[in-house]
Amino acid sequence: MIEKIDHSQISNAEKIHKLFQASYSKEAELLGVTDFPPLKRSIVDFLNSDTLFYGIWKDGVLAATVEIDLLENTLDICSLVVHPKYFRQGIAQKLLLFLENYDDSETLIVETGWANVPAIALYKKFGFHETSQYTNTGGIKKIGFSKSKLKK
Repeated sequence: MIEKIDHSQISNAEKIHKLFQASYSKEAELLGVTDFPPLKRSIVDFLNSDTLFYGIWKDGVLAATVEIDLLENTLDICSLVVHPKYFRQGIAQKLLLFLENYDDSETLIVETGWANVPAIALYKKFGFHETSQYTNTGGIKKIGFSKSKLKK
């Protein structure tokens, strides 16, 4: 079951931080980088975030979370992370299905590292289309995706 996470509670912010560290360490390896901005987010950053978090718990552990920001007619997937222990179990797919029906926004957007082949494959499988490629200030090549949501 997908649950909203109150990230303003220290215990939840700590769990999100721990999950981000585990998941984004693997992405940094995929991208071949050591200086990876998502790994620099502190517990305080999560406590003070204006975004929303939803998660999936397995055996009492936060197995995956999605961080979203609601923009005008657009739902921005800021982060979608799965603990490496739970890779390839369909958890990210469940979170994407949840987001497709989350609200009345018309579009979903997301970015990932250009070399993150598993994430790119997942987004394409869900009908996302490439909208941009760029290299950020840290030298990491990024790819952006967009998807029009199905009308209810």
